[in-house]
Formats: sequence, structure tokens, C-alpha cells
Amino acid sequence: MSGNGTTAGDDPLQTAVWRLRSRACWADAAALLLPATPAAALQRASLLVERCLYTEQGWEEAEDALRTAEALAHSDDERGAAACERGYLAYAATLLAVRDRADEARAALGRAAALIPPGAPQRSLLDFRRGLLAENLTRSPQAARAAYRRAHAGATAQSDPLLLSFTWRHLAGLALRDGELAEARHGFTESLRIREELGYLVGTAPALVSLADTETEPEASRLREEARRLFRLLGGVPTWLARQLAPAPPPAGAATA
Repeated sequence: MSGNGTTAGDDPLQTAVWRLRSRACWADAAALLLPATPAAALQRASLLVERCLYTEQGWEEAEDALRTAEALAHSDDERGAAACERGYLAYAATLLAVRDRADEARAALGRAAALIPPGAPQRSLLDFRRGLLAENLTRSPQAARAAYRRAHAGATAQSDPLLLSFTWRHLAGLALRDGELAEARHGFTESLRIREELGYLVGTAPALVSLADTETEPEASRLREEARRLFRLLGGVPTWLARQLAPAPPPAGAATA
């Protein structure tokens, strides 16, 4: 979830990486990056870590790439960014019930917070990931909301639209949990709008499903059907969306053939 979805200066390499990443081709995107510098190694690791969260596969490859990024990191910023990815990988493994690495996730994100000062470019992404940890592992919505708001403000100041799409989405999710339907609908709408504008296909189906949860029929069904189309187009990614897109069971006693 790092990166802003833009290609500053129209760098051909970054344009190619973004196009592959946005279409769920993380391994192909990572293959374009030679881990010869701290920045390239970190970007390669972040792609493979993100693949784990969306596909529930590739854990060992992500670990290897992350160890390379950690070995090449020399400055506090580089070490902090690598720790942020380490925490995110541990969070993903815990969230998806691959292995309980919650303590490792907390420790790594805490280490990143000690290395990345407030106001630094990487701080907004770190704040967002600390919000994820608070919401989904610690079950502390208040702490999550505060972290998401910090990340949202930072992403706005840094003109990072992709991160904004995530902060809008997760703030909206908390609003929906609190019964604030209009606020939730606005946040999910903004998240979807940004992802469509960026061409972030792999994140569009989840955004459609979330928005559908705030709409009435027939709009809700239309949004879910569009999400199913994209989900199939991308080969069933993100894997965890399959449960939300499963057809509703027929009423008891209804004919099924």
C-alpha cells in the first residue's frame, strides 16, 4: 500500500511497475527492480509484501526480499521504512491466520516510529499501518481512527492519492460501524473515485463492495456485480474478497435447480 500511484517525471520503469502492480502482477513488477540500492530493494520488498496480503501466497519470497532491503538500509529513514514493511508483513500473516505474528508487527512498527520522524514522507504510511494494527488486531477503533486521521492529513499534504484512497476507505469503515451511514458512503465514494482515476484495478473491487454496503437496491446489486466482474478479471484477487462476493444462500425451501 505504499506509493502514490503516480509516475513522477514519467519514469518508464516506474510506469511499468505501477501498471503491473495495479493489475495484481506483483511478481512481474518486482522482477523489473534490481535490489542494488536501498530504494530499489525496499520497493521490491514492498511489492512482494503487498502480494502476500492480496493473494495469501509468496511469504518466503517476501521474507527474502525484506531481508535484502534490511541489509542494504543504512540511514534511519531507510531502516525505518524497512521496519515498516517488516511490521506490515507480520500484520498480514496474523490477519490472514497464516501465523500469529502480532507481537512482531507491533515491535516492528514501533521501531519504525522511533526511526521515522513526524512530518517525514514515510510517516503517513506508517500511521496508516499502525491504524490497521489498532483496528484489526488490537480491536481499538478509537486508536485506529486517530491513526487514520493522521495518515489522511499527511497523505493530503504530500499529494499521495493512493494512500488517501486507503484512509478514506478505512475511516468510512469505522463510520459505518458506528452507524454513520452518510459519512461512510462519502468516504467509500471518495476511495472508489480515486482508485478508478489512478487505474488501481486490484483495489477497485473491494471499494465497490464497501460502497455497496451503504447503498439500497438496485444500486447495491449493481456495484457488487461490477466487483464480481473485476474479481474474475484479476483471477480471484484479492482472495479474501471471495467471501464477501459469494451469492446469498437461497431462502429455506426454495428450489435450487
